[in-house]
Amino acid sequence: MSQNQDSQALGQDGAMDLQQIMEVLPHRHPFLLVDRILCRDGLRSARGVKNLTANEEFFQGHFPGRPEMPRTLLVECMAQAGAAAVLAAEENRGKNALFASIDRCRFGRAAVPGDVLEIDVETLSMKRDMGKMRAVCRVGQEEIARGELMFALVDSPAEDLR
Repeated sequence: MSQNQDSQALGQDGAMDLQQIMEVLPHRHPFLLVDRILCRDGLRSARGVKNLTANEEFFQGHFPGRPEMPRTLLVECMAQAGAAAVLAAEENRGKNALFASIDRCRFGRAAVPGDVLEIDVETLSMKRDMGKMRAVCRVGQEEIARGELMFALVDSPAEDLR
């Protein structure tokens, strides 16, 4: 399938809804941390969204009376947005993306219930089955997390993606 056909199957500009994300990522509730991919430019870049509600399980204990999303989960949000974009490419169907490294990670203010996280990922390099992406997470215009995420693509048995 060409990139153009791939984008049309996913939606205009490579957009993906939750069901389409679940077709390429093995994560499920409560650990699926990306709600939509708004746009995707092949393997080059993507923009994802995570809507934070007070019902998120991690808010219950982090921290009672002053809930905020653990920063490690912000990194996971960025990784899942990048993985969804990479794994949606026809040549990567049936694979999984595993963390290889996290570099230059920085955090700003806490993400709290009601925030809408916008995650931008850009591929810096892709060689064989290894890749590196720059990721930035924002709430509105405010940057709250950034980092460079390296990943390895591995074969994933079909039953793991159910």
